[in-house]
Amino acid sequence: MNPEKNGLFKNLRYDLPASLIVFLVAVPLCLGIALASGAPLFSGIIAGIVGGIIAGALSGSQLGVSGPAAGLAVIVLTAINELGAFEVFLLAVVIGGIFQLLLGFAKAGIIGYYFPSSVIKGMLSGIGIIIILKQIPHSVGYDKDYEGSLSFAQPDGHNTFSELFYMFEALSAGAIAITVLSLLVLILWEQKFMKKIKLFQLVQGPLVVVALGIILNLIFQNMSGFALTAEQVVKIPVPETIGGFFDQFMFPDFTSITNPAVWITGMTLAVVASLETLLCLEATDKLDPYKRVSPANRELKAQGVANIVSGLIGGLPITQVIVRSSTNIQSGGRTKMAAIFHGFILLASAMAIPFLLNLIPLASLAAILFLVGYKLAKPALFKQMYHQGKSHFIPFMVTIVGIVLTDLLMGIVMGLVVAIFYVLYNNYKKPFLFEKEKDLKDGVIRLALAEDVTFINKASIQRTLTQIPDGSTVIIDASKSINIDFDVVEIIEEFEINAKYRDIDLTIIERERKGVSNQIKEVEHALANNLLSKETKEEKEVLY
Repeated sequence: MNPEKNGLFKNLRYDLPASLIVFLVAVPLCLGIALASGAPLFSGIIAGIVGGIIAGALSGSQLGVSGPAAGLAVIVLTAINELGAFEVFLLAVVIGGIFQLLLGFAKAGIIGYYFPSSVIKGMLSGIGIIIILKQIPHSVGYDKDYEGSLSFAQPDGHNTFSELFYMFEALSAGAIAITVLSLLVLILWEQKFMKKIKLFQLVQGPLVVVALGIILNLIFQNMSGFALTAEQVVKIPVPETIGGFFDQFMFPDFTSITNPAVWITGMTLAVVASLETLLCLEATDKLDPYKRVSPANRELKAQGVANIVSGLIGGLPITQVIVRSSTNIQSGGRTKMAAIFHGFILLASAMAIPFLLNLIPLASLAAILFLVGYKLAKPALFKQMYHQGKSHFIPFMVTIVGIVLTDLLMGIVMGLVVAIFYVLYNNYKKPFLFEKEKDLKDGVIRLALAEDVTFINKASIQRTLTQIPDGSTVIIDASKSINIDFDVVEIIEEFEINAKYRDIDLTIIERERKGVSNQIKEVEHALANNLLSKETKEEKEVLY
């Protein structure tokens, strides 16, 4: 049974601890992405709050968590500079949200289902590897790259691999000690005997790690060589008063509504954010232990509303984010309440205890993300994909390498191109059904065309027909074909003429000329009518 059918309180013991862990991971990501975007730091917090509460409440995804996305950071940075003011950019975020809402009503969510499983799994593994590589510098106290970065090239001029070299110039004994102790705690919590103890089922390892990090940070402040610097801890803005908290909200500049650049930016944000969301939605569903399928069009509508709200109050653009979503899943979250709770906790903490959040070492969070990254890129997954054959393994690996060496979207595009190549190649090889023992006997060559024969099959069909020896007896059976492109019909007609000059006895079994409508619509219509008839029958039984 799906967990959400059990009711709120039965899942609260799973969702609340998960929401706390997602919240702890989300805080530095929100701040880091805002910093990389050239936006006010608090705009990242706003996006995290809205992504959790608004997108979480409206979404049909039970485990997806939304917030500011690293994949949009470069677009945001460029747009703010080109538009000249952050308030003008906020108007573009609102427009982008409206476009996303329209995409949802236009049922554009189906695009997400056209990405092969090998590419989605490659995306998850690639992000897992990126998380590990990007968190290594943070784990030793070298914090030049912003939290949440997923791109190979970095704003500081380095890249993912060169950063691993430069970090040796700024090793921090305090950060290393916190990372090592945190990893030990997390590894201990993963042991089977620990999971059997009820107390440790309620108190999650990452929560212990964060508490330990704060304690060690306070202890190290008085120890020379171990004290953490301001760059090595969370840095959430601290207002002096409650009124100061609300002063951090900003509003769009609606006077720029006629600026074409604002509309172009809005549409760009809508397209990129929607694509990232749909990819993350698909990936999250694959990680879901209950294998629930989230409605893609509803997700686009939820993201659209969330982006409108975020833009109206000063937040960055929002997408569903795989780092937070996978953290939620691995922390035991079961329903959308985990995402919603994380938004409320973020709001309450930013208002009431920002000073406490600023004691959390980035090294503690790095240790938590190491575990998340490992679970996304487990060696067992590589072994599984290898055994599925090269048509799955190669797109999987290309996606991983592409993500690690470029960025998320470019890596996915590279994997998709390779996957499409294999689809076309396999289509090229299978224009008809042919078994030697069955279709080549008594000197008769029988070629049974496949159900769907397209222009992709032209070359292979032409090659096969050309190789048939003169004087043969050939049967081309198209009786089972549903669709034959005119290009292929033309080749067969030319072969029929040519056969007379080659002394080939040719028989063509034509396909039945029956119209084939949209089969998906037919099934939907049949199911709807069947459901309606059942409801009518039940109503009659109640009445009589």
